[in-house]
Amino acid sequence: MAEEVILLNFWPSMFGMRTMIALKEKEVKYEHREEDLINNKSALLLEMNPIYKKIPVLIHNGKPICESVIQVQYIDEIWSDKNPLLPKDPYQRAQALFWADFIDKKLYVCGRKTWATKGEEQEEAKKEFIGILKTLQSELGDKPYFGGDRFGFLDIVLIGFYSWFPAYQKFGNFSIEPECSKLMDWGKRCMERESVATSLPDPERVGGFILQLKKLYGIE
Repeated sequence: MAEEVILLNFWPSMFGMRTMIALKEKEVKYEHREEDLINNKSALLLEMNPIYKKIPVLIHNGKPICESVIQVQYIDEIWSDKNPLLPKDPYQRAQALFWADFIDKKLYVCGRKTWATKGEEQEEAKKEFIGILKTLQSELGDKPYFGGDRFGFLDIVLIGFYSWFPAYQKFGNFSIEPECSKLMDWGKRCMERESVATSLPDPERVGGFILQLKKLYGIE
């Protein structure tokens, strides 16, 4: 019996992008189902992720796997014969998971504040955002990718945010490049991979989506 792989997703989600990239890196055929998170979550989404009721949800042979970092780990373990994503060395693996946790706890919330707040709060958010990126840039160092010479787990965890960077800069009126040029070069390098280029949305479309959100939430 053929494997059934379904991804419940929402196109602007940098978290869903992770799962798409991991599946493509492993050459796994899957069905992509777009969710309407704003107006009408599907019955399948509510059934498969009753705790958080959010995307992405990876459904493998009828069984749901929730949370994108867990999904990438799962994909790496299940389809272990192609393109390993996580380091084999236990210490390096632990470090990759540490930085993934750092990204999830820090970057999303701070990035949102660059367009969803005003005044002092926005100014603080911009400083903090650049500080987070500089910390990640230090971890990258002079390596092509976070894990070394090979594109892998931590690159997948972070690269979805790259498609949001232009919108953060536009609505926050700041620039990432001057202090984070190495990280931006890393982003361009990742975009040369087919798995990444075909998973990340056009940044202009992301900007349009943020405009919609600003109107929806009454943020002027």
